[in-house]
Amino acid sequence: MPGVALSGGLPTPHPRKGFKTLPVEDAVGRMLAHDITEIRQGEFKGRAFKKGHVITVGDIEHLKRLGKNNIYLLEIDDDSMHENDAAFALAHSLVGSGVEIEGQPSEGKLNLLAAHNGLLKIDKDALYRFNLVGEVMCATLHTNTVVTRGQTVGGVRAIPLVVKKDVVQRAVSAAKDANGCLQVREIRKARAGVVITGSEVYTGKIEDKFLPVVQTKIARFEGEVIGSHLAPDDAAFIVQRLRGLIEAGADLLIITGGLSVDPDDVTRFAVKMLGATEIHYGAAVLPGSMFLVAYMEGTAGATIPILCIPACGMYHGITVFDLVLPRILAGDHIGRGELAEMGHGGLCMQCKECHYPICPFGK
Repeated sequence: MPGVALSGGLPTPHPRKGFKTLPVEDAVGRMLAHDITEIRQGEFKGRAFKKGHVITVGDIEHLKRLGKNNIYLLEIDDDSMHENDAAFALAHSLVGSGVEIEGQPSEGKLNLLAAHNGLLKIDKDALYRFNLVGEVMCATLHTNTVVTRGQTVGGVRAIPLVVKKDVVQRAVSAAKDANGCLQVREIRKARAGVVITGSEVYTGKIEDKFLPVVQTKIARFEGEVIGSHLAPDDAAFIVQRLRGLIEAGADLLIITGGLSVDPDDVTRFAVKMLGATEIHYGAAVLPGSMFLVAYMEGTAGATIPILCIPACGMYHGITVFDLVLPRILAGDHIGRGELAEMGHGGLCMQCKECHYPICPFGK
C-alpha cells in the first residue's frame, strides 16, 4: 500500500512564522523544518524524513507519495534564532561552577551534567523566572541532591523551532542574575569525632549500635571517624571527650542521644558548656524532630559544626541527619530558617522497602 502522510500537502492559507512554503520540486537543496511521518498500514509507522534533512531530487517522488506536494522550509529572520543556537545560549547562561554542557544540541535540547561528585544547588527563584519567560524551559533535579560526576542534573530546551532573540535574551538575563542557576559544590571529607551518650551504654548494660550507623554515613562521603567515645549522662564528662576530639583534629563533632526532656538527657547542656556560639534545637522533620545543630570556633578561626542525633537515628535508616550531613559538608550553614524550611517534604513515608534518595523525603 502506498505511504500516506499524517497531514495533507496543501498550502496553508496562514503561513507559520519562521517558515516558508515551497512546491516540493522547488525545495531541492533546502532543509526540512520538521519531521515527516509515514504510515504503511500493517507494515510501518514512523519517521520517513528527519527534521534538518536536505531534500534531494530522489526524495521528490517519495514526498509526493506521502502527500507532500508543498514543503515547510525554515526561514529565520534577523530577530530570531534557530532552536539549537538558542539552546546553546540558554545552557551557557544556566551553568555555574561544577556543571557542564553535554555535547551538541539536538532538536533544541541540551543536557546539563555534574562535572564532579558533589551536592547540587539550584537557585529556585532564578529558575522560576527563567521558565516564566515562555518558549524556553529548564528542568532540574531537586536542589540539595547528592550527585555523581557525569550525572544529568538538568535539561534545557528551546521549545519552538524558531525563537525570537528577545525571548532568549530575557531568559538568559534571568539565569545570569543568579551567577549560575545550577551549581555542584564539592563535599569535603570529614574528620569526625563522635561521642555516644547514655549511662546504660557507658556501663555496658546495653550494646552501642549507634557508632556503626554514623561511620557508614560518614564513609558515604569518603570521610572518616577519627575518634569515638562512650559517655555517661554527665555534661562535664561529655565536654571533656569532645575537647579531646577537637585536639585530635576533628572538624565535625557528632553526639548521639540525650536530647529528650528526660532529666538525664544533658546533650544540649554539654554543647552549651563546650562553648557553642550558635545552637538550634528542633527540626521540622520526622523522624528527627529533636535534632540539634550548633557551631563553635575551633583552632585558627575555623568553625566546627556540631550535629546531635536523637535516638531515632539508630532505629530509622534515614532521618534528618541524612538531609543535613551533605549540606554541612558542602559548606551550607544550617540555622533556624533551614531547619524550618525542611518541614515541606520532611515527613518520611516509612515505606516497607526504603528507596531513599529516590523518594519524596527531604524534597
